[in-house]
Amino acid sequence: MNKLIKALGTSRLFVGYDETEISDMLLHTRYKSASYSKNRIIALEGDRASSVGIVLEGAVEIQKTYPSGRSITISRLFKGDIFGEAIIFSSSKCYPATIISVDFSRVFFLSEADILRLCSTSSLFLNNFMKILSNKILMLNERLKHLSYQTIREKISSYLTEEYKLQGSRKIEVPITRSKMAEQFGIARPSLSRELISMKKDGLIDFDKSSITIKDLKSLEDILF
Repeated sequence: MNKLIKALGTSRLFVGYDETEISDMLLHTRYKSASYSKNRIIALEGDRASSVGIVLEGAVEIQKTYPSGRSITISRLFKGDIFGEAIIFSSSKCYPATIISVDFSRVFFLSEADILRLCSTSSLFLNNFMKILSNKILMLNERLKHLSYQTIREKISSYLTEEYKLQGSRKIEVPITRSKMAEQFGIARPSLSRELISMKKDGLIDFDKSSITIKDLKSLEDILF
């Protein structure tokens, strides 16, 4: 129980609560906790969603599969991250993508009824939940903006300029692999690699395995306008 409470304390849903308060909240909820082995499916696209999931341990991926059989990773979630929060109160209440465990993982599930009750009885919980939803909307809007650009150079420039604002440094730490980045941009990995090399030759950027350094910020911005 103590391990569960400590893990929940890392989630944005429980920001501002101490361990005693989280423990008291759990006593009045019908939560579930489940463990998943590597590559095990947590929820299939189209499954009905009736709870919010919080990753307690390991990592899970949200994947979209197309009729051709091709799959892309929409996002990867780690300890404290949440999924399903924008679905359980939607009209369809169905997962729009498949959620799969990429390592051994544990997930905490809090029901729709308990979410509603906690939101109505705790202004702090309501504030945390609404902040999570707002941040999700902003993140999706940013991702759609990257996808809306036509050329690969525009997509990369959009990503780098946004990360420059967030990280406050011209050296952009990239926490995902090139393959994952390509999936987010909706392009092939070799195409991404070729364009990064081309932008390096043009003096716009430099890069290594885990970071990309902006050499000419003005030129990157000019690409977008």
